[in-house]
Amino acid sequence: MWRGVELGIEAQREVSTSTQVAGVSNRQWFAIAASVCLVTVLWLTAPFAYRADQSMNDSYALIDAMSSQQQQQVSSLLASYQSTPALTEDWQQQLKELDDAADAIKAALQEDPDNSALIKMLHHVYQQQIALIERVHAPKWQQI
Repeated sequence: MWRGVELGIEAQREVSTSTQVAGVSNRQWFAIAASVCLVTVLWLTAPFAYRADQSMNDSYALIDAMSSQQQQQVSSLLASYQSTPALTEDWQQQLKELDDAADAIKAALQEDPDNSALIKMLHHVYQQQIALIERVHAPKWQQI
């Protein structure tokens, strides 16, 4: 009988030792799995952060291109109408106000370059600038 009790106690010790070893092992596996998950999440989100920054730069580059094209068009129009007298005196003040509006919209677009409403507003201001120059120097009633 003592031999049976002794074998039972030894079996109990082996089970508890293997459970302790498995417990440490389970914690280690959990730590490894958590580390792998963290690294994976960081690895997957890093390109999106880079793409978002790159997208903002690309979007604002388009706005810069649009602005420089507008500047060239206004300069060309003013050069072509240089010899034509203006019909009003305050047209340059109006043009300056439109420039100030365009600058304010561009400042807002630096914060949110993909905002389509702001891009449309900027385009509309640019159209108003061209229309103002054309109306002041070559009104439609003179073209007929």
